[in-house]
Amino acid sequence: MAALETETETKHRLPIRKLVAASIGNAIEWYDWTIYATFSIYFATQVFPKDNPRLALINTLAAYAIAFFFRPLGGYLLGRFADLRGRRTAMLLTIILMAGGSVAIGLLPTYAQVGWLAPVLLLLARIAQGLSLGGEVSNASAYLAEIAPPHRRGRYSAFFYISTGAAVLAASLLGYVLAQTLDKAELASYGWRIPFLVGGVLGLVGLWLRRSLEETEQFEHNKVKAQQLKRPLLTTLREHPKAVGRLVGFTMLSTLCYYTFFSALTPFAVTKRGADDGDVFLALSIATCLFIILQYPMGALSDRFGRKPQLLAWSAATAVLVVPLSTLIGPGVGNLLLVFCVGLGLYTAMTSIAPAVMSELFPTELRALGIGSWYNLTVALFGGTAPLVIQWLPGSTFFFYVAAGAAIAFVVILTMPETKGQTLR
Repeated sequence: MAALETETETKHRLPIRKLVAASIGNAIEWYDWTIYATFSIYFATQVFPKDNPRLALINTLAAYAIAFFFRPLGGYLLGRFADLRGRRTAMLLTIILMAGGSVAIGLLPTYAQVGWLAPVLLLLARIAQGLSLGGEVSNASAYLAEIAPPHRRGRYSAFFYISTGAAVLAASLLGYVLAQTLDKAELASYGWRIPFLVGGVLGLVGLWLRRSLEETEQFEHNKVKAQQLKRPLLTTLREHPKAVGRLVGFTMLSTLCYYTFFSALTPFAVTKRGADDGDVFLALSIATCLFIILQYPMGALSDRFGRKPQLLAWSAATAVLVVPLSTLIGPGVGNLLLVFCVGLGLYTAMTSIAPAVMSELFPTELRALGIGSWYNLTVALFGGTAPLVIQWLPGSTFFFYVAAGAAIAFVVILTMPETKGQTLR
C-alpha cells in the first residue's frame, strides 16, 4: 500500500494551466483593489474638492470602505449563483464586473469638470467592484479546493495567493515606476489613471483564459442538493454555526494583515511618517516577491504537517510582533523593507492555505455561499475600514488593534479540528 501511494505521489502532475486560469481572475480583482488604495493619495483631490486635501483623502478612502459593504451582498448573490449554476460561470461574471469598474475609474471625470457627479460615479464603480470581489474570492477558492486531490489541497490552494501576490507586485512596481518617472503634479493630474486602464486590459486577458475552464465534479454531483435548499444562508447558521464562527475568527486577522501590509501602510508611511513614496513602493515590491515565493512551500508544508499548527504560529507571531514592527515605519528603505518582509512572510502561513481551510468548513452545496457571505461580511467590517482607521487613529494605535485581532484569532484557531488530507464534504 505504501509503495502504491508513493508511486501515485510521484506520477501526480499539477494542472498548471487550469490553476493559472482559475487564479488569474483573482489576480486581476486584487490588482484593481490594490491600486485604488495605493494611488488614492494622488487622485483624491481630483475626484473631491481640492481646498481640503486631508478631507478629500478621507472621502476617497470612505468610498473604498463603503464598497466593501457590498462584498457580502456579492458574496451571497454570486456565491448562491455559483452553487446553483457553476463555479466557472460565476467566475466569468465576476471578472467582467471588476474590469468594467476599473475602466470606469480610469476614465472618471474630475470634480472640476462635473462637480459632485465625479464622486457619485466613483462610488458606483466601486460598488460594482465590491459585488464582483465578494463573489470572486469564494468561487475561486471553492474551485481550487474542489479540483484538488485531498492530500494536495494545500498545494493547489497556494496558487490563489500566488496570483494575488503577483497582482499586488504588478501594482506596486507600476506605482514605483510612475513615482520615479512622473512628479506629484503629473501623478495627480493623469498618472493615476494609467493603472486603472491597465486593469481593464488585464480583465480581457483573464476573461479569455477562464473560458477554457471546466466545471468541477464536486459541483456537478451536488447541484441538485443546492437547488433543493431553502434559505441557504440561514442553513449555514443553523447547521454549521461553528464553521461560521471559525471563518469569521481567522478571517478577521487575515483581512487586517492584508490591508495593513498591502494597502494601508503605503499612505500611512508617506503621510504620517514622512517616508518617500518611491522607497515605500520599492520595499513593498521586494517583500511581495518573498510573499509569492513562500506560497507553494507553505501550502506543501500544511499538506504534510497540518493546517492548524501553521495558523497558530501565524496568529501568535502577529500578535507579538506587529506593534514593534510599526515603530520602524519611517524614512529609509531598510526599515520599510524589514517591516514589509516580516509582516508578509508571516502572513503566507495563512494565505497559502486559505482556500483549503475555508472550503473544508462547508459542504459543497453551501460552499460558495457560506464562504462568500461570512468571509465578505468580516472583510467589510475589518478590512474595508482599515485604510480609513489607520488615517484616523493617532500614532501607532492601529497596530494595537491588529494585535488584539491576532489574539482573538489564536483562540478561535485553537478550537478548530485538523483537516489535512480529508475528503471534502
